[in-house]
Amino acid sequence: MLERTPASLSGLLEGLPDALIRANEGGETWSPYEVVAHLIHAERANWIYRARHILAGETRPFEPFDTATQFIESQGKSLVELLATFALLRRENLAALDGLDITEADLGRHGLHPELGDVTLGQLLATWVVHDLDHVAQITRTLAKVYSEATGPWSRFLSILRDRQRQ
Repeated sequence: MLERTPASLSGLLEGLPDALIRANEGGETWSPYEVVAHLIHAERANWIYRARHILAGETRPFEPFDTATQFIESQGKSLVELLATFALLRRENLAALDGLDITEADLGRHGLHPELGDVTLGQLLATWVVHDLDHVAQITRTLAKVYSEATGPWSRFLSILRDRQRQ
């Protein structure tokens, strides 16, 4: 699942006009551009770091994940650049994950999340997959909502337009 996300996002987003990649659902929600920046930051500061932390037997909590950093790191970059960076980082992280030689027993090893408390390596890895899927859904929902008024009466049949209301 994890190796499919970069290609899925590239196929979905490359070549779209700025009005689509910068659209959001209102309020404090993120645009597709910002979601890709977030995924890059997570590749740099979250998944592999935390997996290694658990496997090393660390008892101190993980470092908190700072979502503000993604906005700084992505400034001035095109979406094409961000997608390429995400794809590269994901390939590197999947190679690193493969190199950890995780066993079935390792999946039950514990770490300490700064907010959630006790978590296992298996939960961390499952969360990585679902985190990707959650953000792919967020991106598609945001793109769909750009067309919500244009769908006219058909909008009542399109549940993607009702998942989260504009604020």
